[in-house]
Amino acid sequence: MEPPVPTDDDRNRRRAALYVAPFLAIGVANLVLLLGWGLDPLWGFAILPPILAVSAIAWVAFAHGFDRQPQQIHDRRN
Repeated sequence: MEPPVPTDDDRNRRRAALYVAPFLAIGVANLVLLLGWGLDPLWGFAILPPILAVSAIAWVAFAHGFDRQPQQIHDRRN
């Protein structure tokens, strides 16, 4: 049995994850640093959702090709 061939969608999701991962890591590292400095843990619940939401929006944007020109998107569909 042959291994499955990755499709464009698989590559786009992987590329999006690679682009978003550093920013997500920086946001979580900043949160851990702030909590380590003695910030009230309740602030963690206030700071973490925007970090996750912006990372999710960025992942969706990269996965669906916002960074490509309209002509490139049209060429890929044909």
